[in-house]
Amino acid sequence: MPPSPATPGRESARQGILSMLAAMVLMTVMNALAKHLAAHYPLTEVTFFRNLFALLPAAAMVAAAGGRECLRTGHRLGHLWRAVVGLTSMMLLFWSYHLLPLADAVAISYAAPLFLTALSVPLLGERVGPYRWGAVAVGFAGVLVMVRPGAGMLDPGALVALAAAVAYALAMIAMRQLGRTERPVTTVFYFTVLSTLLSALALPFAWTTPTWPALGLMALMGLAGGGSQYFSTRAYALAPAVVIGPFSYSGLIWAMLLGWLGWGDVPGPAMLAGAGIVVASGLLILLREAQRAKVIPGVIPEAEPIRLPRTGGARPC
Repeated sequence: MPPSPATPGRESARQGILSMLAAMVLMTVMNALAKHLAAHYPLTEVTFFRNLFALLPAAAMVAAAGGRECLRTGHRLGHLWRAVVGLTSMMLLFWSYHLLPLADAVAISYAAPLFLTALSVPLLGERVGPYRWGAVAVGFAGVLVMVRPGAGMLDPGALVALAAAVAYALAMIAMRQLGRTERPVTTVFYFTVLSTLLSALALPFAWTTPTWPALGLMALMGLAGGGSQYFSTRAYALAPAVVIGPFSYSGLIWAMLLGWLGWGDVPGPAMLAGAGIVVASGLLILLREAQRAKVIPGVIPEAEPIRLPRTGGARPC
């Protein structure tokens, strides 16, 4: 007897998980290239090329989703603010990769959901109950384990990574606000365009002409970053966040692997313990969000996938 076909909801979840795993691999490749390039070129220049070459995947996303219709927006200032805080987060992240081992910087950046939960109260007016506040408190304890504050000053790289996490949380809040009326592909496209233009403003003040091999690495970095955005957007279109979210932490595994292969970095016991606490708290917050949304275990709501255009016309935006 042939096996029964998978239900559409479960198949969407499987595709969503695979998309998130692909997004994390591409993001780690981008991070590793940014760490390598930032050792030889100005940070603003590396950021500019990351955004410039990411325009290609962003344009492909727009074409796949329906073309120019996706570019209509009534929230130009909202997109500008999202680009400013998102670009700030990106530059701080790249800086932290330069100052810290790759896996350490990535682990500290996972504190962003904790800051997002805390900031959503004053900035979005959301209600956070004792369960989620407890998860946030546990997560921040994990952050303290990772950064190990002592009698001396905190490590500058850890402070930069924490600042990047705060900026990323602000960017996520901006995305939540835009998400009430804007499609994800619209937000991704305007972020990439505006970030490219904003980062270009600093080029006259800090520029080192890249060699052809370095330019190739910068192109790969941008394509990987844009591809990561595409696959993560596709993942959340295919399945709920409670299904997809836990797989975003796979990026820490890839960061450890590339950090070891590229720079011989091995995370210490405190970093591993703190990262485990932060990941656990993030999963608790996701679980609570699922309960608040009344997600029934074993039932996966269907979501419309983002499809590439077929011959004869693209999918409407």
